[in-house]
Amino acid sequence: MTLKVGILYSRIRKDEKLLLSELRERDHEVEKIDVRKQTFDIGEASEAFADLDIVVDRCLATSRSLYATQFFEAYGIPVVNSNETAEICADKVKNSLALEKAGVPTPATKVAFTKETALEAIEEFGYPCVLKPVVGSWGRLMAKIDSRDAAEAILEHKATLGHYEHKVFYVQEFVEKPGRDIRVVAIDGEPVAGMVRSSDHWITNAAKGAETNVFEVDDEAAELVEKASDAVGGGLLGIDLMETADGYTVHEVNHTVEFKALNDAVETDVAGTVVDWLEEKAAENGSQEVEVTF
Repeated sequence: MTLKVGILYSRIRKDEKLLLSELRERDHEVEKIDVRKQTFDIGEASEAFADLDIVVDRCLATSRSLYATQFFEAYGIPVVNSNETAEICADKVKNSLALEKAGVPTPATKVAFTKETALEAIEEFGYPCVLKPVVGSWGRLMAKIDSRDAAEAILEHKATLGHYEHKVFYVQEFVEKPGRDIRVVAIDGEPVAGMVRSSDHWITNAAKGAETNVFEVDDEAAELVEKASDAVGGGLLGIDLMETADGYTVHEVNHTVEFKALNDAVETDVAGTVVDWLEEKAAENGSQEVEVTF
């Protein structure tokens, strides 16, 4: 079955190029949808969207991702990942609550709304601990806090930044990991491939220059990946784990997961596996006609 696949984007990165190449090699038609150039009508879908079989959200900006996926779902067009999954994964508070509710081991976390209560939470954890923005990726604006002086300074800076999200103080225990963390890309809870990201820095994101190597997903990790995926609604996800003395802990689930570093680190054809899944998802939804107007 030949598909017409919409790719939501604001910048075409290597990840999107891998997907586009795989889709075109299989003779699927691709509609690249630059969300910066679109308007979305609450009452009717653009004719350009009417015959899409499935839409893949690859938006860089969280706000665009959340709103665009809502519109496509309202138009009756299948979207991966779903808006529900995006809503949970895009917000670290919702992410942590979902993991905790599902019984997935995750770092101890507290949330406060004033500098004073945030400082109390930090002091309760002790030093070091970690302060993270509730929305953000690539390890940006994360702070390892080693002293009360540092805590007071960082909290003051966040409180004066202006945006309301900086006044939601997400405080987390510092996990002593062995100089690395683990990223597993999964599709509806089934691991595609995994990698370890190693660095001398406490932040081990590939975007921060961490060295990547293959991670063989063991039974314990696979079980947690499945539970974490289910907790946020499933889809194409990046599940981040850390190793502790008590086993793995899942600190985050990512909904617009980047996989170029993983694709380079493993033998698995990540983009090919993703397109296999997209074909299955589209087949499940059938080749139904999408109404242009409600």
